[in-house]
Amino acid sequence: MESIVLYPSPAIGHLIAMVELGKLILTSKPSLSIHLLIAAPPYKAGDTAAYIAGVSATTPSITFHHLPPISLPPEISSASHHHETLTYEVIRLNKPTVSKALLSISQNHTIHAFIMDLFCGSTLTVSAELNIPTYFFYTSSAANLASSLYLPTIHETIPKSFKDLNNTPLNFPGTPPIPSLDMPKPLLDRHDMAYKYSLQSAAELVKSNGIIVNTFESLEPRALNAMREGLCVPNAPTPPIYSIGPLITTKEREGSDSGCLKWLDSQPRQSVVFLCFGSLGMFSKEQLKEIAVGLERTRQRFLWVVRNPPSQKNQSLVISESPELDLDSLLPQGFLDRTKDRGLVVKNWAPQVEVLSHDSVDGFVTHCGWNSVLEAVCAGVPMVAWPLYAEQRFNRVVLVEEIKIALPMNESDDGFVTASEVEKRVTELMASSSDSIRKRALSMKHEARAALSEGGSSRVALTKLTELWKRH
Repeated sequence: MESIVLYPSPAIGHLIAMVELGKLILTSKPSLSIHLLIAAPPYKAGDTAAYIAGVSATTPSITFHHLPPISLPPEISSASHHHETLTYEVIRLNKPTVSKALLSISQNHTIHAFIMDLFCGSTLTVSAELNIPTYFFYTSSAANLASSLYLPTIHETIPKSFKDLNNTPLNFPGTPPIPSLDMPKPLLDRHDMAYKYSLQSAAELVKSNGIIVNTFESLEPRALNAMREGLCVPNAPTPPIYSIGPLITTKEREGSDSGCLKWLDSQPRQSVVFLCFGSLGMFSKEQLKEIAVGLERTRQRFLWVVRNPPSQKNQSLVISESPELDLDSLLPQGFLDRTKDRGLVVKNWAPQVEVLSHDSVDGFVTHCGWNSVLEAVCAGVPMVAWPLYAEQRFNRVVLVEEIKIALPMNESDDGFVTASEVEKRVTELMASSSDSIRKRALSMKHEARAALSEGGSSRVALTKLTELWKRH
């Protein structure tokens, strides 16, 4: 039997994106079977059990293989304060089990391709030994991919860490100038393990048979052209780039929608701003209160997804279990009562794709995770970009300066956003003054649909890719 093996990194956002890629491949080549290798996460990365069970029940062509958990040595956890380091390390230590899994699958299947995400580059040696064509699936923007490919060149030309460059704009082919402090957090200190892993990862991308990227031609033409013209890898051939997006989940994870869709049904058309910060994003208690004050002052209708504050200072990412959420103690006294006629606060989760495509929603305050960005693009909803972790500050620059479908949320040096900034940006987003980004967002919605339709750029790229596998 003919198969493709997919290998996402552990966080649920990466798993969902990889499953959607598997489903997309099946639309082009339904005779294939898809095998997903699941690495146990080194930190709380979102519970995947219910999601995996749902996919197994609805798509029998996709099989999940759970790799045994890996214990990280304590010195790894203390060598870097970035969760990405833990992911890279778990993937590196998983190489022998991945080799076993590939050998086991290949006993009954012909493996045409092995597709892994950015964090899994160290596994390239495993698939190369087994002579399996290997591709990367890049789950962020083409602009971010261009910067990743160009990172070794920047590393050679700039001897300092990005954090020590006084926020100097960095020039990557195909992207707007990126202020050095807007580079992904793991890259800010060149002496950190996370940076070293990222540098290594850039070198591994170039050795692959191709890079699949979750974007579409008319959303990021400049970055895609720069890579194809070889500008991002000056000293070696760039692998073929396949832009097959926007790939967004067709069925969301199980979870109560807390009545938010019903609530949206009762709101006027295009009147609600939606605030949601991904499956892992979180704010301090002080920041939650500022958001509440800013929102209340706008007099706008809002739907806001709130998570518990972190247990540690300056943490913006869920990496451990959190206690039951008590909204009354987190939000300003009387806030829920005073805003109940025009606002709804829900705990932890909302069905984001359905919310964004609801008629009542006309603006989105987002952490700029690429999955969330593409969901907004497909719904034609303009954004306020409020990045929290990973490559999200980089995405903000691209959304505001290049694609022009977002307004920036401006934070102070320590990352804090005031109530007046929240008020200003939300008001601006929902007012007619944002018509140019609203029109642009709507235009991108139509472009996204065209890219995915028969003969569209993303369908053509997918066909090109799957045709290659027939020849293997």
